[in-house]
Amino acid sequence: MTLANQITILRIGLIPIFAALARAYGRSVQAGAPDEKLRRLAACTFLVAAVSDGLDGFAARRLNQKSVLGTILDPIADKGLMLVALALLGLAPWNRQVPRWYPVLVISRDTVLGIGYWLLRRNRVHVQVQPSPIGKMATVFQLLSVLEVLLRTGRMSVPGLVRVASLLTAASGFGYVYDGITQARH
Repeated sequence: MTLANQITILRIGLIPIFAALARAYGRSVQAGAPDEKLRRLAACTFLVAAVSDGLDGFAARRLNQKSVLGTILDPIADKGLMLVALALLGLAPWNRQVPRWYPVLVISRDTVLGIGYWLLRRNRVHVQVQPSPIGKMATVFQLLSVLEVLLRTGRMSVPGLVRVASLLTAASGFGYVYDGITQARH
């Protein structure tokens, strides 16, 4: 159990904590007495989980702790956190800043990519998955949109962040599909 994997497991453990805090905040809003402490705790939990993504990658590279377990757990932690956050915020009746189609777009892209990867592996095609720069930028804007909704800094436009994240998410999805098809042909 490497340090990088321990950080990733911690990140996975933060997902249900974040979800519980965000849901509790949503219930307090619906009850007419928003508990801002819950919103701030949810934001802090999300932020710690997001920052730990960089830490586990840094530890794996810096300490030469890359492992098969890490290659499995890291995407689970990444996608799990983002999908839970977007689903909660996109479906929350108290949050009108995140349109309902936004989490559907992100979840659909990840589902298509997962099915494509599974189909290629099932047909014994060796697939080399490399994060693209556009995919990384999409993730950054997804994270920023969630953080702005939770932190309410007013420094960034949530609709603007959602539009940029959506364009980058769609573009990266098409890029990954194209790359998968190219790899399958070779």
